[in-house]
Amino acid sequence: MFLARSLSGRLLLLTIIIVMMVEILVFLPSVARFRQDFLLERLQMAQIASLALLAADDEMVEAALEKELLANAGVSTIVLRRDSARQLILRTPLESPVATTYNLRDATAIDLVADALIALIRTERRVVRVIGEPILNAGEVIEITLNEPELCRAIRAYSQRVLILSLIISAATGLLVFLICRRLIVRPIEGVVESITSFQKDPERGPIAARQNSGLREIARAEIALGEMQTHVRSSLKQKTKLAELGVAVAKISHDLRNMLATAQLMADRLEGSKDPTVAKVGPKLIGSIDRAVNLCVSTMKHGKADETPPEARQVALQGLVNEVSSAVFTEDGSIELRNDIGENSVATVDPEHLFRILSNLTRNAHQAMESAGKGDCVHITAAGAGDEIELIIRDNGPGMPARAIEHIFQPFVGSVARGGSGLGLAIASDLAKANGGVLDLVSSTTEGTVFRLTLPS
Repeated sequence: MFLARSLSGRLLLLTIIIVMMVEILVFLPSVARFRQDFLLERLQMAQIASLALLAADDEMVEAALEKELLANAGVSTIVLRRDSARQLILRTPLESPVATTYNLRDATAIDLVADALIALIRTERRVVRVIGEPILNAGEVIEITLNEPELCRAIRAYSQRVLILSLIISAATGLLVFLICRRLIVRPIEGVVESITSFQKDPERGPIAARQNSGLREIARAEIALGEMQTHVRSSLKQKTKLAELGVAVAKISHDLRNMLATAQLMADRLEGSKDPTVAKVGPKLIGSIDRAVNLCVSTMKHGKADETPPEARQVALQGLVNEVSSAVFTEDGSIELRNDIGENSVATVDPEHLFRILSNLTRNAHQAMESAGKGDCVHITAAGAGDEIELIIRDNGPGMPARAIEHIFQPFVGSVARGGSGLGLAIASDLAKANGGVLDLVSSTTEGTVFRLTLPS
Protein backbone atom coordinates (compact mmCIF):
# COMPACT_ATOMS: atom_id res chain seq x y z
CA MET A 1 0.00 0.00 0.00
CA PHE A 2 2.86 2.39 0.83
CA LEU A 3 4.54 1.72 -2.51
CA ALA A 4 1.32 2.38 -4.42
CA ARG A 5 0.71 5.75 -2.70
CA SER A 6 4.23 7.21 -2.86
CA LEU A 7 5.97 8.62 -5.92
CA SER A 8 9.05 6.47 -5.38
CA GLY A 9 6.96 3.32 -4.94
CA ARG A 10 4.94 3.99 -8.07
CA LEU A 11 8.12 4.54 -10.06
CA LEU A 12 9.48 1.23 -8.77
CA LEU A 13 6.28 -0.69 -9.58
CA LEU A 14 5.95 0.99 -12.96
CA THR A 15 9.53 0.10 -13.88
CA ILE A 16 9.03 -3.54 -12.88
CA ILE A 17 5.80 -3.75 -14.89
CA ILE A 18 7.40 -2.20 -17.97
CA VAL A 19 10.42 -4.49 -17.80
CA MET A 20 8.15 -7.52 -17.40
CA MET A 21 6.10 -6.46 -20.42
CA VAL A 22 9.27 -6.11 -22.47
CA GLU A 23 10.40 -9.53 -21.26
CA ILE A 24 7.08 -11.00 -22.36
CA LEU A 25 7.52 -9.53 -25.83
CA VAL A 26 11.01 -11.01 -25.94
CA PHE A 27 9.83 -14.33 -24.48
CA LEU A 28 7.38 -15.13 -27.29
CA PRO A 29 9.95 -15.42 -30.11
CA SER A 30 12.46 -16.85 -27.64
CA VAL A 31 10.25 -19.82 -26.61
CA ALA A 32 9.34 -20.40 -30.25
CA ARG A 33 13.04 -20.52 -31.12
CA PHE A 34 13.70 -22.91 -28.22
CA ARG A 35 10.99 -25.33 -29.44
CA GLN A 36 12.30 -25.13 -32.99
CA ASP A 37 15.88 -25.84 -31.87
CA PHE A 38 14.65 -28.73 -29.73
CA LEU A 39 12.93 -30.37 -32.71
CA LEU A 40 15.83 -29.62 -35.11
CA GLU A 41 18.20 -31.24 -32.63
CA ARG A 42 16.02 -34.35 -32.58
CA LEU A 43 16.03 -34.41 -36.40
CA GLN A 44 19.82 -34.13 -36.51
CA MET A 45 20.28 -36.87 -33.91
CA ALA A 46 17.82 -39.05 -35.86
CA GLN A 47 19.83 -38.47 -39.04
CA ILE A 48 23.01 -39.48 -37.27
CA ALA A 49 21.31 -42.64 -36.00
CA SER A 50 20.13 -43.44 -39.53
CA LEU A 51 23.72 -43.14 -40.80
CA ALA A 52 24.69 -45.98 -38.48
CA LEU A 53 22.12 -48.19 -40.14
CA LEU A 54 23.02 -47.14 -43.66
CA ALA A 55 26.71 -47.84 -42.95
CA ALA A 56 25.93 -51.53 -42.26
CA ASP A 57 26.52 -53.97 -45.09
CA ASP A 58 23.00 -55.29 -45.16
CA GLU A 59 21.48 -52.12 -43.67
CA MET A 60 20.37 -54.20 -40.66
CA VAL A 61 21.23 -53.80 -36.98
CA GLU A 62 20.39 -55.77 -33.93
CA ALA A 63 17.21 -54.96 -32.08
CA ALA A 64 19.15 -53.85 -28.98
CA LEU A 65 21.29 -51.46 -31.03
CA GLU A 66 18.23 -50.13 -32.85
CA LYS A 67 16.51 -49.44 -29.54
CA GLU A 68 19.62 -47.71 -28.19
CA LEU A 69 19.96 -45.52 -31.30
CA LEU A 70 16.34 -44.41 -31.07
CA ALA A 71 16.63 -43.74 -27.33
CA ASN A 72 19.75 -41.59 -27.83
CA ALA A 73 17.99 -39.65 -30.57
CA GLY A 74 14.88 -39.23 -28.39
CA VAL A 75 12.53 -40.39 -31.12
CA SER A 76 10.30 -43.40 -31.85
CA THR A 77 10.62 -43.76 -35.62
CA ILE A 78 12.90 -42.38 -38.31
CA VAL A 79 11.85 -42.11 -41.97
CA LEU A 80 14.30 -40.84 -44.60
CA ARG A 81 13.22 -39.91 -48.09
CA ARG A 82 16.03 -40.31 -50.62
CA ASP A 83 15.93 -40.50 -54.38
CA SER A 84 12.16 -39.95 -54.31
CA ALA A 85 11.79 -43.11 -52.20
CA ARG A 86 10.48 -43.15 -48.63
CA GLN A 87 12.45 -45.52 -46.43
CA LEU A 88 11.69 -46.49 -42.84
CA ILE A 89 15.07 -46.53 -41.14
CA LEU A 90 14.39 -47.25 -37.47
CA ARG A 91 11.27 -47.72 -35.43
CA THR A 92 9.86 -48.83 -32.12
CA PRO A 93 6.25 -49.55 -31.27
CA LEU A 94 4.27 -46.30 -30.80
CA GLU A 95 2.39 -45.67 -27.55
CA SER A 96 -0.54 -44.21 -29.50
CA PRO A 97 -1.39 -43.11 -33.01
CA VAL A 98 0.21 -39.95 -34.37
CA ALA A 99 -1.92 -36.99 -33.21
CA THR A 100 -0.56 -34.26 -35.48
CA THR A 101 2.28 -33.38 -37.81
CA TYR A 102 4.66 -30.37 -37.58
CA ASN A 103 6.39 -29.41 -40.81
CA LEU A 104 9.40 -27.24 -39.97
CA ARG A 105 10.21 -26.57 -43.61
CA ASP A 106 7.37 -24.12 -44.25
CA ALA A 107 6.36 -23.07 -40.71
CA THR A 108 5.88 -19.28 -40.26
CA ALA A 109 6.97 -17.27 -37.23
CA ILE A 110 3.35 -16.99 -36.05
CA ASP A 111 2.91 -20.75 -36.35
CA LEU A 112 6.07 -21.40 -34.34
CA VAL A 113 4.98 -19.00 -31.55
CA ALA A 114 1.46 -20.43 -31.42
CA ASP A 115 2.70 -24.07 -31.33
CA ALA A 116 5.18 -23.18 -28.57
CA LEU A 117 2.52 -21.53 -26.38
CA ILE A 118 0.16 -24.47 -26.87
CA ALA A 119 2.92 -26.92 -25.94
CA LEU A 120 3.63 -24.82 -22.82
CA ILE A 121 0.17 -25.47 -21.40
CA ARG A 122 -0.53 -28.93 -22.88
CA THR A 123 -0.91 -31.76 -20.34
CA GLU A 124 -2.14 -34.82 -22.30
CA ARG A 125 0.31 -37.38 -23.69
CA ARG A 126 0.53 -37.40 -27.49
CA VAL A 127 2.72 -38.74 -30.25
CA VAL A 128 3.58 -36.19 -32.95
CA ARG A 129 5.32 -36.37 -36.32
CA VAL A 130 8.03 -33.82 -37.21
CA ILE A 131 9.18 -33.20 -40.77
CA GLY A 132 12.41 -31.42 -41.66
CA GLU A 133 15.28 -31.22 -44.11
CA PRO A 134 18.38 -33.39 -43.57
CA ILE A 135 21.67 -31.62 -43.05
CA LEU A 136 24.47 -31.72 -45.65
CA ASN A 137 22.01 -32.78 -48.37
CA ALA A 138 21.85 -36.31 -46.94
CA GLY A 139 18.36 -36.75 -48.36
CA GLU A 140 15.26 -34.92 -49.39
CA VAL A 141 13.12 -35.16 -46.24
CA ILE A 142 13.53 -36.67 -42.81
CA GLU A 143 10.59 -37.55 -40.63
CA ILE A 144 10.53 -38.52 -36.98
CA THR A 145 7.90 -39.35 -34.41
CA LEU A 146 8.35 -38.56 -30.72
CA ASN A 147 6.44 -38.34 -27.49
CA GLU A 148 5.29 -34.72 -27.03
CA PRO A 149 5.36 -34.66 -23.17
CA GLU A 150 9.17 -34.55 -23.25
CA LEU A 151 8.98 -31.47 -25.48
CA CYS A 152 6.40 -29.85 -23.20
CA ARG A 153 8.50 -30.45 -20.11
CA ALA A 154 11.55 -28.91 -21.80
CA ILE A 155 9.55 -25.83 -22.83
CA ARG A 156 8.15 -25.38 -19.31
CA ALA A 157 11.60 -25.70 -17.77
CA TYR A 158 12.94 -23.12 -20.22
CA SER A 159 10.04 -20.77 -19.47
CA GLN A 160 10.65 -21.10 -15.74
CA ARG A 161 14.31 -20.13 -16.19
CA VAL A 162 13.29 -17.13 -18.33
CA LEU A 163 10.72 -16.07 -15.73
CA ILE A 164 13.23 -16.20 -12.88
CA LEU A 165 15.77 -14.26 -14.95
CA SER A 166 13.12 -11.71 -15.90
CA LEU A 167 12.15 -11.17 -12.28
CA ILE A 168 15.78 -10.64 -11.31
CA ILE A 169 16.32 -8.19 -14.16
CA SER A 170 13.06 -6.35 -13.37
CA ALA A 171 13.85 -6.07 -9.68
CA ALA A 172 17.40 -4.87 -10.33
CA THR A 173 16.27 -2.36 -12.96
CA GLY A 174 13.39 -1.13 -10.82
CA LEU A 175 15.65 -0.70 -7.80
CA LEU A 176 18.19 1.22 -9.87
CA VAL A 177 15.49 3.48 -11.31
CA PHE A 178 14.02 3.91 -7.82
CA LEU A 179 17.35 5.06 -6.37
CA ILE A 180 18.09 7.40 -9.26
CA CYS A 181 14.61 8.93 -9.32
CA ARG A 182 14.58 9.35 -5.57
CA ARG A 183 17.90 11.17 -5.68
CA LEU A 184 17.13 13.38 -8.67
CA ILE A 185 13.34 13.88 -8.48
CA VAL A 186 11.73 12.73 -5.23
CA ARG A 187 14.12 14.44 -2.81
CA PRO A 188 13.83 17.86 -4.48
CA ILE A 189 10.04 17.49 -4.57
CA GLU A 190 10.03 16.49 -0.90
CA GLY A 191 12.04 19.64 -0.18
CA VAL A 192 9.42 21.75 -1.95
CA VAL A 193 6.59 20.00 -0.07
CA GLU A 194 8.40 20.46 3.25
CA SER A 195 8.87 24.16 2.52
CA ILE A 196 5.16 24.52 1.70
CA THR A 197 4.17 22.71 4.90
CA SER A 198 6.49 24.82 7.07
CA PHE A 199 5.27 28.02 5.48
CA GLN A 200 1.65 26.93 5.91
CA LYS A 201 2.11 26.50 9.67
CA ASP A 202 3.45 30.04 10.11
CA PRO A 203 3.18 32.22 6.97
CA GLU A 204 4.49 35.34 8.74
CA ARG A 205 7.62 33.80 10.27
CA GLY A 206 8.11 30.42 8.57
CA PRO A 207 11.17 29.80 6.38
CA ILE A 208 11.07 30.92 2.75
CA ALA A 209 11.76 28.21 0.16
CA ALA A 210 15.38 28.28 -1.01
CA ARG A 211 16.66 26.82 -4.25
CA GLN A 212 18.09 23.35 -3.62
CA ASN A 213 20.34 23.42 -6.71
CA SER A 214 18.27 20.74 -8.37
CA GLY A 215 19.65 19.53 -11.68
CA LEU A 216 16.14 19.40 -13.14
CA ARG A 217 15.08 22.68 -14.70
CA GLU A 218 11.37 22.17 -13.97
CA ILE A 219 11.94 21.54 -10.24
CA ALA A 220 14.36 24.47 -10.05
CA ARG A 221 11.72 26.72 -11.62
CA ALA A 222 9.13 25.42 -9.14
CA GLU A 223 11.47 26.22 -6.23
CA ILE A 224 12.09 29.75 -7.50
CA ALA A 225 8.38 30.36 -8.13
CA LEU A 226 7.51 29.00 -4.66
CA GLY A 227 10.06 31.27 -2.99
CA GLU A 228 8.75 34.32 -4.86
CA MET A 229 5.16 33.41 -4.04
CA GLN A 230 5.94 32.95 -0.34
CA THR A 231 7.76 36.29 -0.25
CA HIS A 232 4.80 38.02 -1.90
CA VAL A 233 2.29 36.33 0.42
CA ARG A 234 4.32 37.30 3.49
CA SER A 235 4.55 40.91 2.31
CA SER A 236 0.80 40.99 1.67
CA LEU A 237 0.07 39.49 5.10
CA LYS A 238 2.26 42.08 6.81
CA GLN A 239 0.52 44.84 4.89
CA LYS A 240 -2.92 43.45 5.79
CA THR A 241 -1.90 43.14 9.44
CA LYS A 242 -0.65 46.69 9.45
CA LEU A 243 -3.87 47.89 7.86
CA ALA A 244 -5.92 45.99 10.45
CA GLU A 245 -3.94 47.48 13.31
CA LEU A 246 -4.25 50.90 11.73
CA GLY A 247 -8.00 50.43 11.37
CA VAL A 248 -8.38 49.74 15.08
CA ALA A 249 -6.22 52.73 15.93
CA VAL A 250 -8.12 55.00 13.54
CA ALA A 251 -11.45 53.89 15.00
CA LYS A 252 -10.27 54.77 18.51
CA ILE A 253 -8.82 58.09 17.41
CA SER A 254 -11.93 58.94 15.39
CA HIS A 255 -14.09 58.38 18.44
CA ASP A 256 -12.18 60.84 20.59
CA LEU A 257 -11.49 63.23 17.71
CA ARG A 258 -15.19 63.44 16.90
CA ASN A 259 -15.89 64.64 20.44
CA MET A 260 -13.15 67.24 20.20
CA LEU A 261 -14.36 68.44 16.81
CA ALA A 262 -17.92 68.70 18.11
CA THR A 263 -16.72 71.22 20.69
CA ALA A 264 -14.70 73.09 18.06
CA GLN A 265 -17.77 73.10 15.80
CA LEU A 266 -19.88 74.76 18.49
CA MET A 267 -17.22 77.40 19.05
CA ALA A 268 -16.79 77.98 15.30
CA ASP A 269 -20.52 78.52 14.82
CA ARG A 270 -20.23 81.70 16.92
CA LEU A 271 -17.76 83.15 14.44
CA GLU A 272 -20.43 83.43 11.74
CA GLY A 273 -22.04 86.40 13.52
CA SER A 274 -18.80 88.22 14.15
CA LYS A 275 -18.51 91.77 12.73
CA ASP A 276 -14.74 91.54 12.42
CA PRO A 277 -13.91 91.42 8.66
CA THR A 278 -11.05 88.97 9.11
CA VAL A 279 -13.11 86.64 11.29
CA ALA A 280 -16.06 86.89 8.91
CA LYS A 281 -13.78 85.90 6.03
CA VAL A 282 -12.03 83.02 7.81
CA GLY A 283 -15.05 81.74 9.74
CA PRO A 284 -16.92 79.95 6.90
CA LYS A 285 -13.73 78.24 5.72
CA LEU A 286 -12.98 77.08 9.26
CA ILE A 287 -16.53 75.81 9.72
CA GLY A 288 -16.39 73.96 6.37
CA SER A 289 -13.11 72.25 7.30
CA ILE A 290 -14.46 71.24 10.71
CA ASP A 291 -17.65 69.89 9.11
CA ARG A 292 -15.62 67.75 6.71
CA ALA A 293 -13.51 66.41 9.57
CA VAL A 294 -16.60 65.55 11.61
CA ASN A 295 -18.24 63.76 8.67
CA LEU A 296 -15.06 61.79 8.05
CA CYS A 297 -14.85 60.69 11.68
CA VAL A 298 -18.51 59.68 11.70
CA SER A 299 -18.07 57.72 8.47
CA THR A 300 -15.06 55.89 9.90
CA MET A 301 -16.91 55.00 13.09
CA LYS A 302 -20.00 53.93 11.15
CA HIS A 303 -18.27 51.54 8.79
CA GLY A 304 -15.59 50.36 11.20
CA LYS A 305 -13.09 49.92 8.38
CA ALA A 306 -11.12 51.80 5.75
CA ASP A 307 -13.78 51.52 3.05
CA GLU A 308 -15.00 54.84 1.74
CA THR A 309 -18.66 55.82 1.74
CA PRO A 310 -20.35 55.43 -1.67
CA PRO A 311 -19.96 58.60 -3.75
CA GLU A 312 -22.90 60.95 -4.21
CA ALA A 313 -22.13 62.17 -7.72
CA ARG A 314 -23.50 65.48 -8.96
CA GLN A 315 -22.46 68.34 -11.21
CA VAL A 316 -19.57 70.18 -9.55
CA ALA A 317 -18.05 73.47 -10.74
CA LEU A 318 -14.35 72.68 -10.81
CA GLN A 319 -13.05 76.22 -10.56
CA GLY A 320 -14.80 76.94 -7.27
CA LEU A 321 -13.81 73.62 -5.74
CA VAL A 322 -10.14 74.17 -6.64
CA ASN A 323 -10.35 77.59 -4.96
CA GLU A 324 -11.58 75.83 -1.79
CA VAL A 325 -8.62 73.47 -1.97
CA SER A 326 -6.29 76.45 -2.38
CA SER A 327 -7.72 78.13 0.74
CA ALA A 328 -7.43 74.92 2.77
CA VAL A 329 -3.89 73.92 1.75
CA PHE A 330 -2.06 77.13 0.75
CA THR A 331 -1.61 80.28 2.80
CA GLU A 332 -2.11 83.67 1.20
CA ASP A 333 1.32 84.99 2.21
CA GLY A 334 3.20 81.74 1.57
CA SER A 335 6.05 81.28 -0.89
CA ILE A 336 4.20 78.50 -2.72
CA GLU A 337 0.99 79.25 -4.59
CA LEU A 338 -1.77 77.30 -6.31
CA ARG A 339 -2.52 78.60 -9.81
CA ASN A 340 -6.09 77.81 -10.85
CA ASP A 341 -6.47 77.96 -14.65
CA ILE A 342 -9.78 76.10 -14.87
CA GLY A 343 -12.55 77.81 -16.78
CA GLU A 344 -15.78 78.90 -15.13
CA ASN A 345 -17.86 76.49 -17.21
CA SER A 346 -15.78 73.38 -16.45
CA VAL A 347 -17.87 70.84 -14.55
CA ALA A 348 -17.53 67.17 -13.61
CA THR A 349 -19.99 64.57 -12.36
CA VAL A 350 -18.37 63.60 -9.08
CA ASP A 351 -18.79 63.58 -5.32
CA PRO A 352 -17.52 67.04 -4.25
CA GLU A 353 -16.18 65.81 -0.92
CA HIS A 354 -14.24 63.02 -2.66
CA LEU A 355 -12.83 65.38 -5.28
CA PHE A 356 -11.86 67.86 -2.56
CA ARG A 357 -9.91 65.12 -0.76
CA ILE A 358 -8.25 63.96 -4.00
CA LEU A 359 -7.01 67.43 -4.90
CA SER A 360 -6.08 68.20 -1.29
CA ASN A 361 -3.86 65.11 -1.10
CA LEU A 362 -2.19 65.85 -4.43
CA THR A 363 -1.56 69.56 -3.79
CA ARG A 364 -0.52 69.03 -0.15
CA ASN A 365 2.05 66.42 -1.23
CA ALA A 366 3.43 68.85 -3.82
CA HIS A 367 3.49 71.70 -1.28
CA GLN A 368 5.37 69.61 1.30
CA ALA A 369 7.87 68.28 -1.27
CA MET A 370 8.71 71.77 -2.58
CA GLU A 371 8.88 73.21 0.91
CA SER A 372 11.20 70.52 2.28
CA ALA A 373 13.48 70.54 -0.79
CA GLY A 374 13.54 74.32 -1.13
CA LYS A 375 12.78 74.00 -4.83
CA GLY A 376 9.65 75.10 -6.68
CA ASP A 377 7.02 77.72 -6.01
CA CYS A 378 3.88 76.79 -7.91
CA VAL A 379 1.24 74.10 -8.28
CA HIS A 380 -0.68 74.55 -11.54
CA ILE A 381 -4.10 72.98 -12.22
CA THR A 382 -5.74 73.00 -15.65
CA ALA A 383 -8.75 71.25 -17.16
CA ALA A 384 -9.50 69.96 -20.65
CA GLY A 385 -12.68 68.27 -21.87
CA ALA A 386 -12.66 65.25 -24.20
CA GLY A 387 -16.10 63.82 -25.02
CA ASP A 388 -17.76 62.40 -21.93
CA GLU A 389 -14.65 62.89 -19.83
CA ILE A 390 -12.73 65.80 -18.41
CA GLU A 391 -9.08 65.74 -17.48
CA LEU A 392 -7.52 67.69 -14.65
CA ILE A 393 -3.76 68.18 -14.95
CA ILE A 394 -2.01 68.85 -11.64
CA ARG A 395 1.53 70.05 -12.30
CA ASP A 396 4.25 71.34 -9.99
CA ASN A 397 7.81 72.54 -10.50
CA GLY A 398 9.22 70.76 -7.47
CA PRO A 399 12.10 68.29 -7.12
CA GLY A 400 10.21 65.24 -8.39
CA MET A 401 9.90 61.84 -6.71
CA PRO A 402 12.54 59.12 -6.22
CA ALA A 403 12.36 55.94 -8.26
CA ARG A 404 11.35 53.74 -5.30
CA ALA A 405 8.33 55.95 -4.64
CA ILE A 406 7.27 55.92 -8.31
CA GLU A 407 7.42 52.13 -8.42
CA HIS A 408 4.85 51.77 -5.61
CA ILE A 409 3.21 55.16 -5.86
CA PHE A 410 -0.41 54.10 -5.24
CA GLN A 411 0.30 51.36 -2.66
CA PRO A 412 -0.41 52.14 1.01
CA PHE A 413 2.61 52.44 3.33
CA VAL A 414 5.00 51.93 0.39
CA GLY A 415 4.85 54.99 -1.85
CA SER A 416 5.74 57.57 0.80
CA VAL A 417 8.32 60.20 -0.19
CA ALA A 418 8.59 62.41 2.88
CA ARG A 419 10.32 61.18 6.02
CA GLY A 420 7.70 60.02 8.50
CA GLY A 421 4.97 59.89 5.83
CA SER A 422 2.44 57.08 5.82
CA GLY A 423 2.17 56.65 2.06
CA LEU A 424 -1.63 56.76 2.30
CA GLY A 425 -2.38 60.08 0.57
CA LEU A 426 -1.93 58.97 -3.03
CA ALA A 427 -3.48 55.56 -2.31
CA ILE A 428 -6.59 57.26 -0.92
CA ALA A 429 -6.71 59.65 -3.89
CA SER A 430 -6.48 56.77 -6.38
CA ASP A 431 -9.23 54.79 -4.61
CA LEU A 432 -11.54 57.82 -4.50
CA ALA A 433 -10.98 58.48 -8.21
CA LYS A 434 -11.91 54.88 -9.09
CA ALA A 435 -14.99 55.03 -6.85
CA ASN A 436 -16.21 58.03 -8.87
CA GLY A 437 -15.63 56.34 -12.22
CA GLY A 438 -12.34 58.12 -12.86
CA VAL A 439 -8.65 57.35 -13.02
CA LEU A 440 -5.64 58.96 -11.39
CA ASP A 441 -2.37 58.54 -13.29
CA LEU A 442 1.18 59.71 -12.81
CA VAL A 443 2.19 61.28 -16.11
CA SER A 444 5.81 62.08 -15.27
CA SER A 445 8.11 62.90 -12.40
CA THR A 446 11.55 64.39 -13.05
CA THR A 447 13.84 66.95 -11.45
CA GLU A 448 11.80 69.58 -13.32
CA GLY A 449 8.58 68.67 -11.53
CA THR A 450 5.75 66.13 -11.25
CA VAL A 451 2.58 65.84 -13.35
CA PHE A 452 -0.59 63.94 -12.38
CA ARG A 453 -3.65 63.44 -14.59
CA LEU A 454 -7.10 62.98 -13.03
CA THR A 455 -9.75 61.78 -15.50
CA LEU A 456 -13.39 62.20 -14.40
CA PRO A 457 -16.83 61.86 -16.02
CA SER A 458 -17.91 65.23 -17.38
